[in-house]
Amino acid sequence: MGSHQRPAPHGLGRGRGATLAVLSAAATAAAALGAVPAGAAPSGGRAEVERLYQEAERATEAYNKADERADTLRGEVHRARDRIARTQEKVNTLRETLGSLAGAQYRSGGIDPALTLLLSSDPDDYLDRAAVLDHVGDDQAARLRQLRAVLRELGQQRTEAGGKLAELEASRKAVARHKHAVERKLARARQVLNALPAGERAAYARASRSAGRLPAPLPGPDADPGYEAASGARAAAAVAAARSALGRPYVWGATGPNGFDCSGLTQWAYARAGVGLPRTSQEQRYAGRRVPLSEAQPGDLVVYRSDASHVGMYVGAGRVIHAPYPGAVVRYDSVGMMPVVAVTRP
Repeated sequence: MGSHQRPAPHGLGRGRGATLAVLSAAATAAAALGAVPAGAAPSGGRAEVERLYQEAERATEAYNKADERADTLRGEVHRARDRIARTQEKVNTLRETLGSLAGAQYRSGGIDPALTLLLSSDPDDYLDRAAVLDHVGDDQAARLRQLRAVLRELGQQRTEAGGKLAELEASRKAVARHKHAVERKLARARQVLNALPAGERAAYARASRSAGRLPAPLPGPDADPGYEAASGARAAAAVAAARSALGRPYVWGATGPNGFDCSGLTQWAYARAGVGLPRTSQEQRYAGRRVPLSEAQPGDLVVYRSDASHVGMYVGAGRVIHAPYPGAVVRYDSVGMMPVVAVTRP
């Protein structure tokens, strides 16, 4: 994670070698079992549930990314349509001006033969011929050149808007595809859970509700022996927001305040601190300065798994707060609950 030799944060271990050994062992076990509720060694059926939940979480992050892109494209399409409308107004104004010039010439003795070419609605053709006509005044020619330029701008804007619309449609289809994948995997997980023996199913439900649910520490070292102050006001505000979400349910695709997925929680918590984070865990991985795990501070984002499909917030004492998986609530867990791929300080 880096060559720095600073002391590990409180709760991560007294010695750096011991810390990394403990975290490595925890990460290895978590990688084999997935985000398994504390104290629950999964049976075959429960291991299948955990696998499906992990796959659903990956699909959720893909859904979040596609949905965010669709929102961006909807805004771009709306702005493109506004630009097209304004450019069309310019075209209409220029045509009206040129039409007025033609009318004035007609009243004073007949329409200039050159201006009659306007009736073809083809200023390009007009200017091609205008070079050999002696009847085109400088003012008329200038306005026609302006009209041609504006028409070209209008055509380019319409082409670009068409491309944005096509991209938006593709993004909408991706949203629907990823949503279907999430729902299919969650439905399968529920089927597997329902097929477990009643006692095992009840134990799993109890573990999902209670695992990692340590009481939220009060903001001070006297109230919580594992308390670590955040290094800055924004990080402190984000940690406070994350703690306020403890006990709220995991809801895929949700960004609060009543439910969260993993990246939705961290995005929401930092938004309360006035910091904008990207929507997905993959993007949040790069939303700040990378630091070694041994130097993690409260407020840092801890990103998990090789595909960066899960994220939590480090809160000190070797713990993160995160939204684990469907059926569980926002809770504390060990920072080494699964393989860590990055620690980012927004």
